[in-house]
Amino acid sequence: MSCQPLFRRSLFLTGLSCVCFVALSMNLMMSSEVEAQQYIGQKGKSVAFAKVVDDSKLPRVLIIGDSISIGYTPPLRKILQGKANVHRIPTNGGPTTRGLAQIDQWLGDGNYDVIHFNWGLHDLKFVDSKGKAVPPPNGHHQVPIKQYEQNLKKLVARLKQTNAKLIWRNTTPVPPGCNWRLESDELPYNEVAARIMRENNIPIDDHHTYVMQHMKEVQRPANVHFTPQGSQKLAELAAKAILKELNQ
Repeated sequence: MSCQPLFRRSLFLTGLSCVCFVALSMNLMMSSEVEAQQYIGQKGKSVAFAKVVDDSKLPRVLIIGDSISIGYTPPLRKILQGKANVHRIPTNGGPTTRGLAQIDQWLGDGNYDVIHFNWGLHDLKFVDSKGKAVPPPNGHHQVPIKQYEQNLKKLVARLKQTNAKLIWRNTTPVPPGCNWRLESDELPYNEVAARIMRENNIPIDDHHTYVMQHMKEVQRPANVHFTPQGSQKLAELAAKAILKELNQ
């Protein structure tokens, strides 16, 4: 038998192997790209609660907070795209009492580089004896300030156990005319929180001052919530504070 057909067959198989190897390599590269940093929306849920697929080369950030942080989580992710994997708790953080009940579940393995957190607006909300929201001066604060102080100290102690860099985002203003909340009630709560953060050397991301200076531009009238443009501005503040800690 001539060696020529065998030689050609050998060349064909070698070429085929090379093609298969290149195709497999491309598939692996494409798969790797698909599995890189992503935020996959879930039907019926806010995009803030998207499933996070980490880029393993990037640091991990956790956002803890109420509906204010739900509003700025999506734009924050866009700002930090390619710089950090931005996770958030899978619900509204509510008052400090909810935080204490669920903090272990929210933290999971605690493998975060930075945790940006807040509680306040739900603590100072007015409720009746059954816990139903009521307009002030009816009812009482959902979490009185003394209890808020005790709760926040416990939460800070738990967060410190993660060894993540912590950032406190202070509570944004309660403007006049809000349902269930009294104008400026956030001030004493922020003072208590600021003292706790100073004692623990935790930097404060001061959203309150910014909003007070730009309230008509960023906050909805007679409402603690923000316009889309307002949430974008808060996201920019949060991104600046987070990047500062990541770069230190």
